[in-house]
Amino acid sequence: MSIQFGNSLFDAAAAIVIGIILAITALFLALECKGLLIGEGASGAVVSGVKNIVEAHPGILAVNELLTMHLGPEDILLNISIDFSDELTSGGVERAISDLERQIKETFPAIKRLFIEVQSVTGHQSARAGSDKDA
Repeated sequence: MSIQFGNSLFDAAAAIVIGIILAITALFLALECKGLLIGEGASGAVVSGVKNIVEAHPGILAVNELLTMHLGPEDILLNISIDFSDELTSGGVERAISDLERQIKETFPAIKRLFIEVQSVTGHQSARAGSDKDA
């Protein structure tokens, strides 16, 4: 348009518009990547869904703690501490853990890494109390 109308202000305006578009794009990308860079947790729907799956499983007394972290857009790390019934044998606990892993990964395919810790509620609370004193 500068050549057509002989006015160089059109070039300047186009450069400013391009700069604004690039700045908005950079801001959008920064906001999206920030959570992934600092370890954003999974959404509330994923957390509550996982908790519902675990609590519905027979032989589980309580979910002590459930921690999630996005490692990528479709890559979630899940750490969960569970209190199993004392009546379960070690084989029963192994089967329950395998069932839970399968159900959770089928329901939430973004959960790629899953670690389950078997721990009593009281053991978990005393471990947390000990780590809180160290902090």
